[in-house]
Amino acid sequence: MLKKFIKNLTLGEKVSGAQKFFSKSCSCALPFVLIFGLSFATISPPKAQAEYKSSSDTSTDIFDYIENRRREERANRLTEEQQKLLNDIEDKKAQLPGEIEPGKPFPVAFEGDDLVYNAATGEFVATGKVDIIQLEGYRFQSEEIRGNVKDQEVRVEDQGHMLQLAPNAPRVTLDGYNMVYNYGTKTGTTDYAVGKADEYYISGKRFEFYPDHVVIYEATQTKCGAHVPDYHVSADRMEIWPEQIMRMYGVHFWIKNNIVGTKDYLERKLETSERPYFPRIGYSKDQGVYIEDTFEIPLFDNVTGVINAHANTKQGFRSSAELKYNNRELESRLVFGYYYDRDDNWIKKMPALITHYERHFDKLPMTYKFDYEIGKWKDNYVSSTHQKFEVGLTHDPIIIDDKYFLFLSTSYTITKDNVSDPEDRGNTTVKGMNYDIKLAREFDDRFAAFVGYNYTKNNSANSLFEYENPDSYSSKFVAGISYKLTDKDRFVIGCKYNSEAGTLEDVDYYWYRDLHCSTAVLRWRAKRKKFEVHWQFTPW
Repeated sequence: MLKKFIKNLTLGEKVSGAQKFFSKSCSCALPFVLIFGLSFATISPPKAQAEYKSSSDTSTDIFDYIENRRREERANRLTEEQQKLLNDIEDKKAQLPGEIEPGKPFPVAFEGDDLVYNAATGEFVATGKVDIIQLEGYRFQSEEIRGNVKDQEVRVEDQGHMLQLAPNAPRVTLDGYNMVYNYGTKTGTTDYAVGKADEYYISGKRFEFYPDHVVIYEATQTKCGAHVPDYHVSADRMEIWPEQIMRMYGVHFWIKNNIVGTKDYLERKLETSERPYFPRIGYSKDQGVYIEDTFEIPLFDNVTGVINAHANTKQGFRSSAELKYNNRELESRLVFGYYYDRDDNWIKKMPALITHYERHFDKLPMTYKFDYEIGKWKDNYVSSTHQKFEVGLTHDPIIIDDKYFLFLSTSYTITKDNVSDPEDRGNTTVKGMNYDIKLAREFDDRFAAFVGYNYTKNNSANSLFEYENPDSYSSKFVAGISYKLTDKDRFVIGCKYNSEAGTLEDVDYYWYRDLHCSTAVLRWRAKRKKFEVHWQFTPW
């Protein structure tokens, strides 16, 4: 009798005596799509991207890849609630009289202490721990749900809970009040909602759902899951569009309960990983205490103004400005100001034009790139018209037995410098191949190690500038180990060996301390007797 009743409701036929069959925790199927379903379903889920980006010249940044794989696995791991929904969907499908017809709406199963359905008007009232499961991958729960099957509308006056786990859609968990949704027009509203969409924790005073986008008023978003987030962004209005774009208007940037910046407009691509818009603070022997931040100003299509603000206690203010054009794989930047590398070597570009093109082969596991820079460079000793051309090829990481990771890349560079005062230092031209090969192994969830070889034609001995050329030799071996002592503490040792002279050049020690939604990095450069501290927000 129950299977016959489910079949009739799924086909949309009127059924007499509905109240009898729905009462007392009866599970039945109805022909409509659950609340919020298709609004978010038009947005494909972003993949977890790399968040950890260390600064190292002993190649210990190879561990970033391993740490990011671990982070991605945690981010994509199903919660108990999500796994239960999948299990319940399979159980409900087994109760159906036949297969779900392609192109037809997915059936919906009701469970509750009491459910009254009027077949003549289409009105229904469900009360007492109501659980509605739409078999495409949605769950809706509340103590009381009202609606109309014919009008294709559901209403919740009190608090409602929604879970989405549909194919090609973000994983969404949402709790809100005063929910109204029409699954026919795919429009609806809810007040005072809080939840999570993929890796973003979101909240808002009011949500408006449309067929092609979602609008949130007085909204907040963050990747920090603390009760009081270490950082978050608030906006007067936030829009989430199917093109994986989040647009925010009237934006404020917060650290804990303090506003640290504002912008009229901010746009973020959900499918890419971006560093959070918050200051970076630290200390090094060469800079002293420093603080830096990046401000982007959208000008018009594909063109952005960028200000890199930097100040430290040794050199004072050393900032830069950029005009950036970005169109898919191509990026061009006109830059002016101060820049420094990971060894605190400074250069002033006044100005320089930088062009970068990078693209992954469609059918090959490789990425190729072209880089070109031309402009005037100046350090403390010399100024020059600097040109650099590079063409490179990088193989995707080769994973062997899910424990070994092989990284291969090569490039060819031509670097030319024409000095302003030939009597000071002569012109230089350096050209040649570069090679990089590294093999890493993840022994377990805590311990990893790597070895590698690197050859870079440019070095500080044959080039005019030390900027981005800290070594006076080209051929080197590198090795390192990483050990996670606790869930919050990771220790890394990296070393670099000059294979030309047969000398150990660098031994660096790192302590990564997880501060929940930010990371403190302590670095001791044993050979150089230099101590550094870096603190930055890392979305989790």
